[in-house]
Amino acid sequence: MPTPPRIRRRAGRFFHLLSESICTPRVGESHAPLSPRNMSDLAMTFVGHATFLLELGGQRLLIDPNFANWLVLVKRLRRPGVALPSLPPVDWVLITHAHMDHLNRPSLRRIVGLTRRATGRAPGIILPRRTIDLVRDLEFSKVIDLERWASFHAGNLKITHTPARHWGARMLHDSHRGYGGYVIEGAGHSIYHSGDTAYFEGFREIHERLAPRVALLPIGAYQPDSFRSVHASPEDALQAFLDLGAETMVPMHYGTFRLSQEPMEEPVPRLLEAARKAGVEDQVCVLEEGKTRFFEPSSKMSPRRELVEQAS
Repeated sequence: MPTPPRIRRRAGRFFHLLSESICTPRVGESHAPLSPRNMSDLAMTFVGHATFLLELGGQRLLIDPNFANWLVLVKRLRRPGVALPSLPPVDWVLITHAHMDHLNRPSLRRIVGLTRRATGRAPGIILPRRTIDLVRDLEFSKVIDLERWASFHAGNLKITHTPARHWGARMLHDSHRGYGGYVIEGAGHSIYHSGDTAYFEGFREIHERLAPRVALLPIGAYQPDSFRSVHASPEDALQAFLDLGAETMVPMHYGTFRLSQEPMEEPVPRLLEAARKAGVEDQVCVLEEGKTRFFEPSSKMSPRRELVEQAS
């Protein structure tokens, strides 16, 4: 039976993206992340793609850690903002869903080893429901799986699993797996990491239930237009930010892997233009990979304007 034209077109686009990525030189620098200067501050370091290192309340959390140079055939085009040898020991790893660009097993294995060598103990890991089997052999000290809207208390932090509009399959046959984001509350801070998601009405419910102050939202992998059923465009992400009623938006999921057809440099300017038109440009905080940004706990949480210089 001949291959349908639609499938041939998709395959052709995919292999064009692969060949283009392979020929593109990898760029970017790695830095050493910084800890909060005041115990009450939040230190946020954008590693790249959807990976963030957070330090607050005396604990370090690493979200969707991916330090890989390749995702099977897909090349990483920007180096991680923090090199693994420079990563400090972490207390908890949070995984939003099972896709290989978010649950990267080689990265997780190295994080466990680095933390154990530095502290004598392994970190814990928090995942959506029905994903434990993917990490059971990696020797995390605790493995916690959460249903939607369920919460877990990690020391003085409360971590709540939130819904998303995406899907969670690792392979074609395991669509039963959970997916979603997290709201992390404690030490005077409230941070939302959406994971991968399209725009949906659930952002208003997250606002009503949890009212996060800082929203980490994805802005890439939206073309062709059909991709917007599972990924947000920059304009979709801005509307999500407005629905959330948050005070600061930090964009993510752009510029690292060539996953779709929009130009790699397009998402951030589109986001800033949409934010300018909406009158909230000063609330969008575009982080440079590897540079730590500090946030104070206050009723009006806004990023400190200065960036601390860091050695490579």
